[in-house]
Amino acid sequence: MKKSKVLQISNRFIDAEKERFHRKELEKQQKNRFLATVIVLVIFLFMLPTYNLVATHQKLKQNEAKLVELENQYKDLSREKELRDALVKKLQDEEYAAKYVRAKYQFSKDGEFIYNIPGLLPK
Repeated sequence: MKKSKVLQISNRFIDAEKERFHRKELEKQQKNRFLATVIVLVIFLFMLPTYNLVATHQKLKQNEAKLVELENQYKDLSREKELRDALVKKLQDEEYAAKYVRAKYQFSKDGEFIYNIPGLLPK
């Protein structure tokens, strides 16, 4: 192996400059570590509220979907209640009640024949 032809001078000035450069490098490393720590903390502090916001948004969407479903169910039940109220009102008429019982339960008068026709029976 060849010997290097470059000689390094070692005196107080050179040693002081090396020491100053070394201190600057250490300062730079400490500064970089501090900034990295701050950045990690800031990212962490932004992640928690973001996660909570996303979770709350998903729960809100689920509740909105459930609300729509319950409103539709309420409309269906309201229609069914109206139909039943109308049937109760009609059944208060004796002629209609007799017709209804004869059709639904197949009661007949003497000498009467019953023919079942699907869809004709009142609900």
